[in-house]
Amino acid sequence: MPKYMWKVSYTAEGIRGLMKQGAADRAAQIAQITAGNGGVLEGFYFAFGDTDAYVISELPGDTAAAAISLAVAASGTAGIETVKLLTPTEMDEARGIQTGYVPPGA
Repeated sequence: MPKYMWKVSYTAEGIRGLMKQGAADRAAQIAQITAGNGGVLEGFYFAFGDTDAYVISELPGDTAAAAISLAVAASGTAGIETVKLLTPTEMDEARGIQTGYVPPGA
């Protein structure tokens, strides 16, 4: 299954909800949502900086990842960026594909 990382930045409303609900409960809810969409939550980490949380999940595909991202963004409680993760094997397969790309000026 493909892996995805979500970079989540809470709004003020989202922070208030997190303070009320608790961090462990938030992670459990995201695990449940991920499972309900055919996936598995691999990790949920809070962080300092511009990104408040990093979430790593396996999901059946891009459509499931997009659906979850849209739901989070539409809630107004967090901004979210979805990053599709690739394995070393996938990168090795990609490097073997001849794309025909020619750099500008070449």
